[in-house]
Amino acid sequence: MLLPNNERQRLKLLNQYQILNTPPETAFDEIAQLAKDICETPIALISLVDEQREWFKSKVGIAISEIPRDLAFGSYTILEREIFIIPDTLQDPKFANNPLVVSNPYCRFYAGVPLINAHGFALGTLSIMDNMPRTLSLKEKKALKSLAKQVIRFLDLHQQKFLENSQWNYQLLFTHHPSPMWIYDCNTLQFLDVNEAATTHYGYSKSEFLQMRIIDIHPVEDMPMLLAYVARNRSGLCNYGKWRHIHKDGKVIFIEIICNNINYGNQNAVLVYIRDLSARQQVELKLQDSEARFRVISQAIPIPLVISRVSDGIIIYANPEFLHTFQFSPDDLLQTKISDLYHNKSDWNKLLTEFNHDGFLHNYEIQLHKADGTNLWVIAYWRYLKYNNEPAVLQLFNDITERKNSEVKLQEQNEFLQSIFQNIPLMIALIGADYDVHWVNHKFEETLKYSLQDFQSRNILSEFYPNEEYRQEVIEFIQSGQPVWHDFITHIKDGSIIDTSWTNVKLPNGHTIGIGQEITERKQNERRLKAQAEREKLMRKVSERIHQSLNLQDILNATVEEVRDLLQVDRVVIYQFAPDMSGEIMAESVLSEWTVSLGTKIHDSCFQSRGISNYYQGYNRAISNIYQAGLTDCHIRLLEQFEVKANLVVPILLEVNENNIGSSPWGLLIAHQCANFREWEEHQLDLLDQLTVQIAIAIQQSNILQQAQIEILHREQAEIKLRSALAEKEILLKEVHHRVKNNLQIVSSLLHLQAQTIKDPQILKAIQESQNRIESISLIHKNLYTNPNIGKIDIAEYINSLVTGILISYQIEPGQISLKTDINSVILNVDQAIACGLIINELISNALKHAFSNQESGEISISLHNNNRDIQMIIRDNGIGLADNIDWHTTPSLGLSLVYDLVTEQLEGSITIERNQGTIFNIQFSQFTLHE
Repeated sequence: MLLPNNERQRLKLLNQYQILNTPPETAFDEIAQLAKDICETPIALISLVDEQREWFKSKVGIAISEIPRDLAFGSYTILEREIFIIPDTLQDPKFANNPLVVSNPYCRFYAGVPLINAHGFALGTLSIMDNMPRTLSLKEKKALKSLAKQVIRFLDLHQQKFLENSQWNYQLLFTHHPSPMWIYDCNTLQFLDVNEAATTHYGYSKSEFLQMRIIDIHPVEDMPMLLAYVARNRSGLCNYGKWRHIHKDGKVIFIEIICNNINYGNQNAVLVYIRDLSARQQVELKLQDSEARFRVISQAIPIPLVISRVSDGIIIYANPEFLHTFQFSPDDLLQTKISDLYHNKSDWNKLLTEFNHDGFLHNYEIQLHKADGTNLWVIAYWRYLKYNNEPAVLQLFNDITERKNSEVKLQEQNEFLQSIFQNIPLMIALIGADYDVHWVNHKFEETLKYSLQDFQSRNILSEFYPNEEYRQEVIEFIQSGQPVWHDFITHIKDGSIIDTSWTNVKLPNGHTIGIGQEITERKQNERRLKAQAEREKLMRKVSERIHQSLNLQDILNATVEEVRDLLQVDRVVIYQFAPDMSGEIMAESVLSEWTVSLGTKIHDSCFQSRGISNYYQGYNRAISNIYQAGLTDCHIRLLEQFEVKANLVVPILLEVNENNIGSSPWGLLIAHQCANFREWEEHQLDLLDQLTVQIAIAIQQSNILQQAQIEILHREQAEIKLRSALAEKEILLKEVHHRVKNNLQIVSSLLHLQAQTIKDPQILKAIQESQNRIESISLIHKNLYTNPNIGKIDIAEYINSLVTGILISYQIEPGQISLKTDINSVILNVDQAIACGLIINELISNALKHAFSNQESGEISISLHNNNRDIQMIIRDNGIGLADNIDWHTTPSLGLSLVYDLVTEQLEGSITIERNQGTIFNIQFSQFTLHE
């Protein structure tokens, strides 16, 4: 527990106020209540801090009356000269585990003003507490200080009142008298009062004395004589006497007393003055054996002791420990001077001068010689004394050689570590608990341009970080003590700004080691990379907009918006040249506080003749201050019309042909800074330069689009004419298919009429087969006539209709022959459809006639699939099967011969036959395109 430097005087003065342990007083209670109301806290206290406790003279919001001093907040407050504030006790290591914090009243906030009297002593505190963290306003701090002054005034009034009502002379002569004094009741012999010297001399406390009678300090054998003495003293005369008293520890004290009868609080009492005779009676005995005891002690003490004469410095006595430590024999000491022991004569002369001036030496570290010539370090103590009745000097030496060697090693280690810290390529600083810098290494001074001496006289932290909020972030980072790297922008002594990165190492004593490095180059690279990434991102956005939109105005609007957002400028415009070298602002993005210039046409001859000449040559320009850029007055006035103070200007150049780039200036891309002047960075100008390439692409793309739109318009007009002609052709073709279908129906009907007159079954069979073939061809033309896509036939629909007609024509009973189809929706041209229809007609008809002659039921399946550009058609039945010796070239069957010819010649495909539980015809051919 820390104590004030003037603690002894402070406690003495506090006791003189005579206010400790006094009852509550309205004046103090009103001040405490006022402090509570002003600061809006639940607790307010007026306390006094004595040797063991903080005692509450007034309390509001708390029940206890005192706190042990080692736990009291007031112990810290009286060390201060101004208000002492703990914003959050849980965040302060000194108070986080304090019982007042972790238990009732759960104090999280404390503010105390020391009660400093006119003599400069802090007697106690005026304090407030809250159960939640907080701060005080300036008004609240001022109010607390004013109330504290009022408390001091009331304390002074209390002291004055006490002094007026007390016997000041009694206090002066009795309480503080250097000799023991007491007052006892003549009748009861009870002690009524004792002074401080009595409590010190007899070992009893004042409260113990007041519980005793005077007979309690006399030996029992002296009691009759004492009672007779007391009876005689009741006459009121001043009496003398010598007595024996008993100390609290039982020791007998020889004393002489002087007694006087007095009136003490309306009581007959005796004032006793005591003089101790014990020392005088024992002095002779002590003198007699002092030399003997000195020799015994000097022989026994475990440190070197030597006595030398003042006159010549010759050593006249040395104890055994001296002889052992310095490796002397008794004979060696004969005629040896004490000065011969000292390693450095200048040290001896210095010590001798100081000793002669002060009369003593204490705790003086010095290097001495041993008898063998080796050295040792000692702490020397010198005192004058008389030895054998002649003036002498007593010297004691405490050997600290081992400690000195350890200090040397430690110093070497410190120097080694300091050398490392000084030469390590990192900034290192030792920071105290109050953020004061105790030490910095060379790299720190070299980088930040501040020396360690600067930190002693200046608030360097505020110079490093002028912005208060930013500085608070730095302080919080130091407070956190986290071993992580954090980047900061730091102002150095020469006025420039650098980027630094810091980490902390928290030490057990509350100090912090800050380790840092300059990262300006890295940060600049990061900013360049970030700018490059943003530039590439913007390029991608503009490029995507060019590819997503064919509208030039949309592209220009999006470009100026993105550029203004990226560069954080006030206005971005795209200016287009007219043929007469005037111009118009075609796109603009501008902050709301600035005048809109979109659509403005510029006919200023000054700008046309001088301002834009360089831009026609493809030059870029970055102007940080229009008044210092060497512009003409008329050019400056033109820029002032648009509220410009700084700008970036890049020409937009179009490529005329492959061999001549930039010969045709289209306009300008301009970024304006209106609010203030601005220093531009090189990459910002590069960004606009790259953007003009994208804008030029968009402009050229827009020109191409306009030409394409004209061509498309012409094509659309031609297409309308072609569609009209095609519609007429489609009508004609449908009419042709309709007529062909009707003619085939007539032929089929004629065959049907002819069949009615023929009786020969073979002829009827041939006519019926021909009729089926005609129906398959007629069905094709019917589909073409009704299909909206003339020239193409959906084969699935056609085959289903064809097979249904065949089954009907052969009058197959329901359930006798089942037909299954698995046909993809394949589009065929007319020739392929007719050939497939005839093939299916022949093979299905052949199966119905021959495959199931001995069976009651059967199954026929047709599948047709498209595999890329190849078509596979499979016709399968589970009938009796074909003969093994069928030859396509010599077969007598007209139907099979027709099938083979249709596959190989009409479809240009292949056909294979499998005879496994029936017959399978596998036909493959390529799908023809429309023009084929």
